[in-house]
Amino acid sequence: MNGKPVRHVPGRILQVLLLWLLVAPLVASAEGLVAKTIFLVDEDDKVVAANSATGQFFDLPLHAKEKILDRYVANAVAILVTNQRFAGVGSYPSGWSSLRRIADEKLVSAEVVDTSALLVTSDRILTFNGDNGSWFEKRR
Repeated sequence: MNGKPVRHVPGRILQVLLLWLLVAPLVASAEGLVAKTIFLVDEDDKVVAANSATGQFFDLPLHAKEKILDRYVANAVAILVTNQRFAGVGSYPSGWSSLRRIADEKLVSAEVVDTSALLVTSDRILTFNGDNGSWFEKRR
């Protein structure tokens, strides 16, 4: 050695450093607590939802003249907006659930996060719960 004394870290500082090393990865991963489990595959006449958590596949057949206008996919929920309906699928292993659109209803905004979705239309406020596959609505 070079003759310099080895400096010791005081016990309290060492405890804080060790605690930070244990907590920091947990805090960093807190945003991603919901695993990515729902994936969508487009086919000619349907959209297939693949649930990697359950190993199930759910087909959403498209009706005559139905066109997909928007799609929103989060970790464990997916929403399709078509010219005829709003369709949602989530982690709950029941498949797709749909609501018919009201005549001339316009989509104003959409937010899809983790296991839930919020759609605001010109006529309604809609929520979709991907944990139980249910739609809820309130007229505007």
